[in-house]
Amino acid sequence: MNPSRVAVLLWVALIVVLLVVEIAEVTHTFTLPIQSAIGDPLSFVFALVFTTILALVGAIFIGIYISTRLLSPSGFTPFEEEMLRMRKEVAELGHAVEEIRRAVAPETATPPPPIPPEDDP
Repeated sequence: MNPSRVAVLLWVALIVVLLVVEIAEVTHTFTLPIQSAIGDPLSFVFALVFTTILALVGAIFIGIYISTRLLSPSGFTPFEEEMLRMRKEVAELGHAVEEIRRAVAPETATPPPPIPPEDDP
């Protein structure tokens, strides 16, 4: 197995574990009654540390995901590539039309008169 597959499998395993923990949290599997927290401070501290560790792992995972998305070099999308091709084709057509115009109209011909500016009231 190459290293990238191992990394993907580890991340998938971590996500599955976090999903199981989240489902257990939502279904109140980890819920402690308030009397237990007051009567046994060790379980309360354990719950706080457990929640903090889960929050840190989630924050690290989200940070890695965002930084990977921002820092990964990405090429042009297919739409952008097509637009660049069309731009090149339009420029080539413009050059071809200019060559045809030069071939049809001799250089000695007088240019058309300029358009007079409009008078503003």
